[in-house]
Amino acid sequence: MLGARCLLQALRSCSSAPCARPRAPAALSVRDALRARGASGERVKVQGWIRSARSQKEVLFLHVNDGSSLESLQVVADSSFDSRELAFGSSVEAQGQLVKSPSRGQNVELKAEKIEVIGNCDAKAFPIKYKERHPLEYLRQYPHLRCRTNALASILRVRSEATAAVHSFFKPSSKTKVPKENFFNVPAFLTVSGQLHLEVMSGGNSTLIEMKEVVKDLNWLGIRAFTRVFTIGPTFRAENSQSRRHLAEFYMVEAEISFVESLQDLMQVMEGLFKSTTMMVLSNCPKDVELCHKFIAPGHKDRLEHMLKNNFLTISYTEAVEILKQASENFTFTPEWGVDLQTEHEKYLVKHCGNIPVFVINYPLALKPFYMRDNEDGPHHTVAAVDLLVPGVGELIGGSLREERYHFLEQRLARSGLTEAYQWYLDLRRFGSVPHGGFGMGFERYLQCILGVDNIKDVIPFPRFTHSCLL
Repeated sequence: MLGARCLLQALRSCSSAPCARPRAPAALSVRDALRARGASGERVKVQGWIRSARSQKEVLFLHVNDGSSLESLQVVADSSFDSRELAFGSSVEAQGQLVKSPSRGQNVELKAEKIEVIGNCDAKAFPIKYKERHPLEYLRQYPHLRCRTNALASILRVRSEATAAVHSFFKPSSKTKVPKENFFNVPAFLTVSGQLHLEVMSGGNSTLIEMKEVVKDLNWLGIRAFTRVFTIGPTFRAENSQSRRHLAEFYMVEAEISFVESLQDLMQVMEGLFKSTTMMVLSNCPKDVELCHKFIAPGHKDRLEHMLKNNFLTISYTEAVEILKQASENFTFTPEWGVDLQTEHEKYLVKHCGNIPVFVINYPLALKPFYMRDNEDGPHHTVAAVDLLVPGVGELIGGSLREERYHFLEQRLARSGLTEAYQWYLDLRRFGSVPHGGFGMGFERYLQCILGVDNIKDVIPFPRFTHSCLL
């Protein structure tokens, strides 16, 4: 009797215990799935969009991409899974085993046990067509859809990697973020630069900090407390231009460095930023860059390698004007000393210098803003300004030593009628001023330069320019 009771109790205990459930498949990005080593039948889940679908007798092949990689993951399934919904552009979730692929050009494939259509796509109505290489001009009509194409997806992955590379170049082990305020008690305006506000933070401490809000918000001030600062963020310019080089909203990488006393020191940082960022992009996005160099800008790979392996050159503004005057080209704008360089001049100078990036230094004082340091150099009155010109683009980076001497700056502001508005800026020279300098790099122009993309509207997710704001 006791034995029967014990047996009954044991059976009840077993029946109440939870049953072992099958292990949920691991969610992987396409990139991670393709990088998986020793595919041993691990059950995984992949989500993305169908790039191609084909059925062969008893086997269905899908190529699924989620934007994490240029390459797509091949999904192999029984033909019973085939349906009209499994079409180009549809979003799907595929579950199954990650196995070694017998096909050439791919290490692994997903042997599907389950395929679920998340969102249908009418391939006939979809503006992006399967196997059709749409011109970039055509894709600009569909800013909300063009990132589904290989070309734009590659450009945007490179953009993301370049952003990370810029941070990697500037950022030490510690980083400080300036808090964002939401309301103003004084008039405030959109700005094309956060430079003056970066100068506020530039001085006195060895920490490098990033101000993500500096460009968007003009309502914070601080003491000069850091020797090196940088920001990368959107800027705005109401420029009435629809050229291939201009946007109303674009991104800038800006840096300010204290205790810099020569343009050469500043130029060394600028060249280092360009080369370090580019090498990191080439290392981490080789296939995306290769796609651009192969299909968008054939031959640009060699031009980029030429830029990277050579030391950047330096000429003065005065030398640049003389080179332009002696040129056999018929320029639209006649080069003259005291007149700003035009894009046609900049591109010619780069070509004249063997398609190596070139620094142009010491511009006429009358051409430049009040904050650039006076060279005090006699009849040709110049300031310690520098522009970096690169092949195919022209000006990429502009910078200068800043005027750290109180009386010089005070006189410049007085002549411009800006003393009252910039009293706070003068205060930086009154209280512990130091020699310093800085620069700004147009981020979209940088991407154009390394990828060979001709139109700036194709290297930003949502291009906004005069008479056009589609999104």
